[in-house]
Amino acid sequence: MTQQHEIPQDFAEIINAAGDGWVKANGLRFLRATRDVVVAELEIGPQHRQAYGIVHGGVYCGIVETLASVGAAVNVMPDGRSAVGLENNTSFIRAVREGKLRAEARPVTRGRRSHVWEVAVRDEQERTVATGRVRMLILEQDAAVAGEKVRLQDE
Repeated sequence: MTQQHEIPQDFAEIINAAGDGWVKANGLRFLRATRDVVVAELEIGPQHRQAYGIVHGGVYCGIVETLASVGAAVNVMPDGRSAVGLENNTSFIRAVREGKLRAEARPVTRGRRSHVWEVAVRDEQERTVATGRVRMLILEQDAAVAGEKVRLQDE
């Protein structure tokens, strides 16, 4: 059995260095990624805005999904398992045009087969601009999704 001190407590630096496609393309930067909380920031740019000049709802959905996925993964990867999203319910609370967004995810429940994570996205004035809840499916080690074994892209 792996001892707790051998597993990093905060995976933010590792995740930022890996920079998967969506995370890197959108400029999401992780500040903290532990078993109990995931925090990330995003500087709003032109690529995040829709035709009315406000942040596109898909950006909020993507942030919510990403932070919940990271939180669930940090919890199950030490056991060789992985996590994939089953459901993402994101609500848009306040329109934003510029500045920095900060999102924080926390677990609601962490079961053997599923997790539920809640995420709050706030602007620089600490106003809630979006909230979300994601239900994650926890997969065993050799599970396949879309016809292939689940694995990190750089493996």
